[in-house]
Amino acid sequence: MTAGTTGTGAGTGTGTESPWTPDKAWYREVLADQPGYRLDQIWHGLYRLGVPPSEQTNLPKHLRAELAERVAPVLSPVVERSADDGRTAKWLWALPDGERIESVLMHYRDRSTVCVSSQAGCAMGCGFCATGQAGYRRNLSVGEILEQVVAARRATPGGRLNVVFMGMGEPLANYDRLIESLHRIIADLEIGARHVTVSTVGLVPQMLRLADEGLQIGLALSLHAARDDLRTELVPINRRHPIDELVAACQLFRERTGRRVSLEWAMIDGTNDADRDADELAVVALAARAHVNLIPLNPTPGWPTVGTPQDRIGAFVDRLRDRGVRVTVRDNRGTDIDAACGQLAAATTVDLGPKPARRDPS
Repeated sequence: MTAGTTGTGAGTGTGTESPWTPDKAWYREVLADQPGYRLDQIWHGLYRLGVPPSEQTNLPKHLRAELAERVAPVLSPVVERSADDGRTAKWLWALPDGERIESVLMHYRDRSTVCVSSQAGCAMGCGFCATGQAGYRRNLSVGEILEQVVAARRATPGGRLNVVFMGMGEPLANYDRLIESLHRIIADLEIGARHVTVSTVGLVPQMLRLADEGLQIGLALSLHAARDDLRTELVPINRRHPIDELVAACQLFRERTGRRVSLEWAMIDGTNDADRDADELAVVALAARAHVNLIPLNPTPGWPTVGTPQDRIGAFVDRLRDRGVRVTVRDNRGTDIDAACGQLAAATTVDLGPKPARRDPS
């Protein structure tokens, strides 16, 4: 085989490449001395079956061995835990350099959704998020991102898979690798763009770039407060990109893509769940022509407050709807195994089975 170079975003800095990192041109160059159909075999194995070349038994043994020296899976499963009667699974993955990440797969009646990490840790510093509490370590490679999706699809045979970049990290802070991953998910894994959503805390320049990528993906903005003083306290990046800028970015994203933005709002008891907060959120949502997704706050060790009671969430929903806002409440999954929104921290080291339910502090 001839030598080749990997595509954009390749590598983790450890000398190990995922089979899903190189693009088709890399494989074509590496397979230059092989029959032309080998590339189709390998690509089918990678993106239809989710199998690395070293395990593709339709390849000659010597070719599998040669490819295994060049590319190998970079996600090593440490723990897999389940909740919700098996409808939710959380994977803890070890990376070649010792870092750890998590991804979550949720099964519903008509679809499954995988929540994918884009970074090891996160630099955004949102105090109520376990990943933000842990701090930033590094970006993930294209292969490290794609392997999470491939693992989820292998665990979802025959079903529709949605992909949400709502795991560990700020996806738009890993922009170039995110974009290449999105193209691979859509073109090679053949998951429709409208079944893919990217979440952000509000990196406005990258939001504007994303609007011009020509991708029909969804965009979710983690808003959590609709006035600048409170949002800066909850989401520190608001100092750089205040709410007026976010609204303008949401408007432009909708104009360029035809897709409305979803405003994510963690319901925090006594913090952002008053009538005033609902009224301010309604103003922002209507201006951005956005949908609102309310998220009951999930417990994390480093955040003292608790989630809003269900009756107060109901009143908040009613107040928004009375003002003409489209709103839903997220169905939380996997809270008892720290797999719900805001709980991913890659801290588990052994499988102890499902954790007991947490008690809200009195």
